Amino acid sequence: MNAPKARLFSHEVVPFFLSLALLGCAALLCDAALHLMDIVWVGRWLGIPGTLLILTSLGYSLRKRKLIQSGQPATLLRFHEYMAWAGSLLVLVHAGIHFNAILGWLAVWAMLINVASGLTGKFLLARSRRRLDEARQRMRDEGLTPAQLAERTYWDSLTFDAFKQWRSVHFPITLAFAVLALAHIIASLLFWSWK
Repeated sequence: MNAPKARLFSHEVVPFFLSLALLGCAALLCDAALHLMDIVWVGRWLGIPGTLLILTSLGYSLRKRKLIQSGQPATLLRFHEYMAWAGSLLVLVHAGIHFNAILGWLAVWAMLINVASGLTGKFLLARSRRRLDEARQRMRDEGLTPAQLAERTYWDSLTFDAFKQWRSVHFPITLAFAVLALAHIIASLLFWSWK
């Protein structure tokens, strides 16, 4: 395997899969710990803080759409990533290995697809931005004028702009997850055993 391919694999592919694997392993370990301590009932309640963490993570999206003015976008993005991950972990532990609620499992799958979509966008966008910046710097070092630089990186810039449109794919996935999660919450409240 040559160096650029090895670098691509180790810097882009491995962190993506590690992020997903860490989420799955952490959920399994937490669920196993609840079972070992014979407090499985705690998992039933973890959906609430998990959902609240996911809702809290939406500050970045609100700032991006200029619905709120406070906060630095880069800081809010990191906060979004961490809170969404932690919330997803709690929701996965809440779901456990219990297959008795189809609506809940549809919401969990939509959440997992949403997490994978977010991680894909994060790594693809970072990679394309880095490659474009490296190409521009290399051409500046070769002494190209700004006009030549713009001409030579035209297609790369268009590709980067297309990658930035990834959010238009991530948003409908997020919306589907939100609708399924809300339906699950409403159904849970309607059919809750209030004893």
